[in-house]
Formats: sequence, C-alpha cells, structure tokens
Amino acid sequence: MSTPTTVRSISAAREHLTRPDGSPIRALVVDDEPSLGDLLATALRYEGWQVETALTGHAAIKAAKAMAPDVILLDVMLPDMSGLEVLRRVRATRSDVPVLFLTARDAVEDRIAGLTAGGDDYVTKPFSLEEVVARLRALLRRSGATAVHEDARLVVGDLTMDEDSHEVTRDGTDIHLTATEFELLRYLMRNPRRVLSKAQILDRVWQYDFGGQANIVELYISYLRRKIDAGRTPMIHTLRGVGYQLKAAEPRPDER
Repeated sequence: MSTPTTVRSISAAREHLTRPDGSPIRALVVDDEPSLGDLLATALRYEGWQVETALTGHAAIKAAKAMAPDVILLDVMLPDMSGLEVLRRVRATRSDVPVLFLTARDAVEDRIAGLTAGGDDYVTKPFSLEEVVARLRALLRRSGATAVHEDARLVVGDLTMDEDSHEVTRDGTDIHLTATEFELLRYLMRNPRRVLSKAQILDRVWQYDFGGQANIVELYISYLRRKIDAGRTPMIHTLRGVGYQLKAAEPRPDER
C-alpha cells in the first residue's frame, strides 16, 4: 500500500482533469476503514477533485444523492450491506456514474459478480494509490464526464498557468512567482470558485502541519494578491472565517 508521502508524486506529471464546465471532478470514496478512506481521499484531492467519504453503505447512498458524484470508489465489504447492494441502489437513480470496486477477494467469481452487478472496474487489496488514481481517471475519460487539459495549462478568466514551464500570465502580462507562490496559485487554479480553508491549503501546499501558524497562508495569499491582483480587478477573495476563493474577475461597469 502506498503511503501519504507518495501523494505529491502521483499527480506530478499528469494532465489535469476537470468536469466539462471547468469545475472539479466529484468523487465519492466508500470504505469502512477510516485510515484507508482518508488516504484515498487525500490522493484524489491532490488531483484537484472534490471528494466525499462514507464508512457505511447507507452513508454512501445518502452522499451519492447529495453530491451527484462523477465517479465512485466502492469497497465490496461494508458493515451494513454489500457494495453490490450500494451499487444497485445508487444506479437506480444514477445509471451512468462509473464505479471502481475495492475488494479483498481475488477469486474469479467475486470479480464477475462485481462486474455483472454493474461495476466498471475493480482493484484487489492491497493496491497502490497510483493504480487506483489511474483507473479512476480512465473510467472518467471513458464516461465522457471530463474535460482534459493536455497542454498542462490551467486557465481561470484572464489568468493562465503553464504547469510544465512554470510560466504565469494575467491578461498577457508575465507574473514571476516563487516556488511556494506557484504551488499555492496552482492549487487555487485547480479549484476555481471553490472556497478552500487554511487547513486544506496547508495540507496541499505545505504538506505538513504548521502547528498554529496558519497565518503563513494569509502571508502567502497577500504575496499572491500583490502579483496577481495589483492594479486589476481582484480574482483572489477572502470569505472571513471560511477560507479563500479564486474566480475569474468580473468586468468593471465601464468595461461591460
């Protein structure tokens, strides 16, 4: 099994997947082992996806109705019902959502049962995080639920980032960022319009706990604002007590 320290390397050289409207992929992770579910969720969130987790079948069905996931990662063995039953109930209302089964069983009949029930693919425990993420991405492509940015460019309004060359421009003007500023902006741009908490930003950008020094996020947000928003319509917004949001700038009244 991969460890949390491998999460950054998994998505380092991949094209960025989003939904066709540019919003984050929605993934539901269902596993009754909290540590495993958290590990899988961390890997998918680093991909820029919106992730919900569930520990039981009933919780999974409720979450699927609430979030309308683009893909589901589903353990076959759950404490209250089988993953096959969860799939049956979810598919009653979401017939098109792709499902990747997690199973501790590798017998042929168990694999056939999962696929016959409507599962799209499966992985057998123990597995690598990289394998799970790769299979989920393949399912999303086949389902047509994604837009793929193969040129490694992120675009939000007039702000553009080339993840390969590390070049950033706004309205055609070059913006020079430090390595940390670049990682922070990349996380914001991979989650446009999504409100990200300080804790989420610390976890994704710095990858460890600053232990009460969450003002490091405020400091780097201020650095970015000076470079991204100075003299322009703001793109980086603060929602007090909640977090930060990056969204395309609204045109000024005299520009409409």
